[in-house]
Amino acid sequence: MRIVATDCGSTTTKAILIEERDGVFRQTFRGEAPTTVEEPFADVTLGVTNSVTELQELSGYRLIADDGTIIRRRSQSDADGCDLYISTSSAGGGLQMMVAGVVREMTAESAKRAALGAGAIVMDTIASNDRRKPHEQIQRIRELRPDMVLVSGGTDGGDTKKVIELAELIAPARPRPRFGGEYKLPLIFAGNKEARGAITRCFGGEGFALSIVENLRPTLEQENLGPARERIHDVFLEHVMAHAPGYDRLMSWANAPIMPTPGAVGDILQTIARGRGINVVGVDIGGATTDMFSVFGGVFNRTVSANLGMSYSISNVCAEAGMDSVLRWVHLDMDERELRNRVKNKMIRPTTIPQSLEALVFEQAVSREALRLAFIQHKAFATTLKGVQQQRTVGDAFSQDAVGKSLVDPMAIDLMVASGGVLSHAPRMEQTALMMIDAFEPEGFTQIAKDSIFMMPHLGVLASVNARAAMEVFERDCLILLGWCVAPKGEVRAGRPALEFTLSGGPSGGNAEVAKGQLVGGEMRLVRFPLGHSGKLEVRPEKGLDVGAGPGKPVKRTIEGGTVGVIIDARGRPLKLPTSPSVRRSAVAGWQKALEIYL
Repeated sequence: MRIVATDCGSTTTKAILIEERDGVFRQTFRGEAPTTVEEPFADVTLGVTNSVTELQELSGYRLIADDGTIIRRRSQSDADGCDLYISTSSAGGGLQMMVAGVVREMTAESAKRAALGAGAIVMDTIASNDRRKPHEQIQRIRELRPDMVLVSGGTDGGDTKKVIELAELIAPARPRPRFGGEYKLPLIFAGNKEARGAITRCFGGEGFALSIVENLRPTLEQENLGPARERIHDVFLEHVMAHAPGYDRLMSWANAPIMPTPGAVGDILQTIARGRGINVVGVDIGGATTDMFSVFGGVFNRTVSANLGMSYSISNVCAEAGMDSVLRWVHLDMDERELRNRVKNKMIRPTTIPQSLEALVFEQAVSREALRLAFIQHKAFATTLKGVQQQRTVGDAFSQDAVGKSLVDPMAIDLMVASGGVLSHAPRMEQTALMMIDAFEPEGFTQIAKDSIFMMPHLGVLASVNARAAMEVFERDCLILLGWCVAPKGEVRAGRPALEFTLSGGPSGGNAEVAKGQLVGGEMRLVRFPLGHSGKLEVRPEKGLDVGAGPGKPVKRTIEGGTVGVIIDARGRPLKLPTSPSVRRSAVAGWQKALEIYL
């Protein structure tokens, strides 16, 4: 079997070829070309054809017909063509939505979760209690040019007054679709079923293409995002993609619905989490935005940090984090004025890459802050449902976490997946691992991996038509296992014993001792344990430090090897760097030397 998959990005269209060889699916060739959704081409299929043509040249298979379409095989014996063609897209800015709900912290937040989970960028959230006056909300609605609108509000069987008021605010504002006024703006209602009649009267006329699905919050204690997400995908194809340049032709080529790129990434991470029964955190850091994904206890969340990126948004990262926070990760003496010029140059020349060690160190320091800030935003959004009635004790009265507690627990992260240029293309894989550890501060035992060539979108949509092929390629060609991070939770004292460890195993498992030792507070150590090796790692923390079984209790885990190995981090959690600049630079340099970061 031969599969061609493309991802139409905002600047580049990436194509991969997947083949079944000896009963196993493998990714064999990769091609790319500039995306052609904008003028002067205004036809996304030209970029797709060009990227698949590169696959054709590399593989020797004839994949593109004389009329520019993708050739399909009639039988397995045909030398030319493919059996399956699939695609994802974020070209033209991806899927952009406006969401609305009665209460900002409840139904509006559920609507935002549904939109983000479907792969959308949420342009704004309108709510009855968002502190804007009605005329300000109407003005904002008129200014936005969304691809579609999602409206929620009320529990089933509850009062309909506020939901109808919200609808009567949006309808007269008459928001216009992004791709012009030639078609009706798609609007999805996922609120109180008792309000459906009034909603139909409000939005059923000219200007809106109304869809009604099950309520996002049928009760305060329940969130039902699936129907809304599925309808968003359907509307994305039926309305948005149908009016985007060349997408009608692309859809006629594809064997499966075209998915928004972030939605496809979320799908493959959910597939991995469900298949392995683990909790996963994933990140895709780009030039303008950083996407965070998590699956905890089967609950999926995605957030978009729209102003945190490594080129177009690098100045926002430095401004939001503060230059002092960026420079705390730097072990070299750098001139702050020169760094500010470097930041501005990166903004106006976003495709440049570091040409010196100093430039690389600074870029990776900025990435740590971008990732850290994006993770903070994600943890604040990925929470238990707000508004749920809970039985509270006197102690809970003083706790802000009793309602809306974050689902993201650093101790419960089983796997962290890195993606995006600064992570995927770092000169050394040790650098990728340390950036993830410094930014996300995982606790206990955490496996770290990276997406080799940003293949996750292709595999996300492939999972919907051939789950076995998607999983085999993901585990063999997409996911590069870097290794493990072991970090105790709790405050450590510099120079005082923090933990002891023993690692045994080898190429075929076994009990041969690989390494053992003791770490003091503030120390890091790298133990090489290559791919293909498996073994047992026992960690014995000091009193007050926790690696997963409770303070002071030892933990023994079975682990697999990785391209980096095992990183033992005795810096404590939460991570606190020395306040003295000279001491801090010395400490950072020591960690980098221990982990062979810039050798």
